[in-house]
Amino acid sequence: MTNSKNSSNNSLKNNELYAIAETSGQQFWFEVNRYYDIDRLNAKEKDKITIDNVLLLNDKGSISIGKPYVKDAKIELEVVSHKRDKKIIVYKMRPKKKTRRKMGHRQELTRVVVKSISIGKSAPKSSSKKETIKKETKPKSEKPTN
Repeated sequence: MTNSKNSSNNSLKNNELYAIAETSGQQFWFEVNRYYDIDRLNAKEKDKITIDNVLLLNDKGSISIGKPYVKDAKIELEVVSHKRDKKIIVYKMRPKKKTRRKMGHRQELTRVVVKSISIGKSAPKSSSKKETIKKETKPKSEKPTN
């Protein structure tokens, strides 16, 4: 019996880097090079997606907990494919009223793979000077009076 407990502890030690993030109204435990099925995203296959809503980040034993999100933490995902979940049947019946309704539903999903989990400053920001663009205005032409 102790072997199973030790094996579960070893599996946690092997997962040195993981993050818990919020996406599609759910919370997922993300690990690098693993596949996840999340609600359909408006992205094409092989697109890169970044998740900034990281709730917890474990990097080799150092745990960062966000309030509510961890600052400067990002998870980079790559869209693998779009698919549909298995069909579920919804059956509604009102007793003694002879009312019955049977419906089916298939959830639209996007399969993604985690490419990297990172914490730290994002890419250097562009210069703080803002370029102002002046619009050229044409002088109003005077209407001839008759």
